Amino acid sequence: MLLRPRQKLFVERSVRALDEHSNTLGVAPTGAGKTIMLSAATGEVIGNTEAKACVLAHRDELTAQSRTKFGRVNPAISTSVVDASEKSWSGQVTFAMVPTLARQSNLDAMPALDLLVIDEAHHAAADSYRRIIDRALQRNPSCLIYGVTATPNRGDKKGLRPVFSNVADQIRIGELIGSGHLVPPRTFVIDVGVQDALAKVRKTADDFDMAEVDAIMNRAPVTDAVVRHWRERRVIGRRWCSVRRLITPATSPMPSTRRALPP
Repeated sequence: MLLRPRQKLFVERSVRALDEHSNTLGVAPTGAGKTIMLSAATGEVIGNTEAKACVLAHRDELTAQSRTKFGRVNPAISTSVVDASEKSWSGQVTFAMVPTLARQSNLDAMPALDLLVIDEAHHAAADSYRRIIDRALQRNPSCLIYGVTATPNRGDKKGLRPVFSNVADQIRIGELIGSGHLVPPRTFVIDVGVQDALAKVRKTADDFDMAEVDAIMNRAPVTDAVVRHWRERRVIGRRWCSVRRLITPATSPMPSTRRALPP
């Protein structure tokens, strides 16, 4: 797979920072192709070697998506999975679910790693992530730590500096809009009568309980109201832009024609 010039620069800067600091954080917005860049950087670090890497994610769907995209970027590198149903370290790169790997018995089975990659790296300050990071560094003090995120600022104000001493690169939304890879967003705020319910949603670490959010948001009256408002606001004959339901948190994005770099 060929990366766009800005993606290639992001990867080059990430690899250089890992070489210089042994850890680094890359920041890029939704639509920049974070998983593709993460995969390319991982391939650059461990390709043509016997080094082992692990890519962390906190949800099943992210693990599956990351593994699929990694295979497109690095078809010659073998992969395996550690999650609730499978626990295999046979691949050169293992895609692991954090809630599963953070259990002591699974940490004990984790081999020495040369590279630990953290997708959605703003979670890296959470206790479960720190247990994995600390164990990786115990097993191999030279293990490189690489994180990628769109949102480096956590809601609980915990800093990421204990994990990442530097930022390799930051791609900004305006940069991608200016280059034509994203269209300017048009944002509409509507009230669908769920604000009180959303305010009561619990948080686990720095994230909302998505099962509770799903129960509130994924109901026909809410969805119908959002779609109706979107149809009323769209401009016939002009390019449609991303329409976001600014009811935070949200689970199911509205239809979008946003153009992105390779996903």
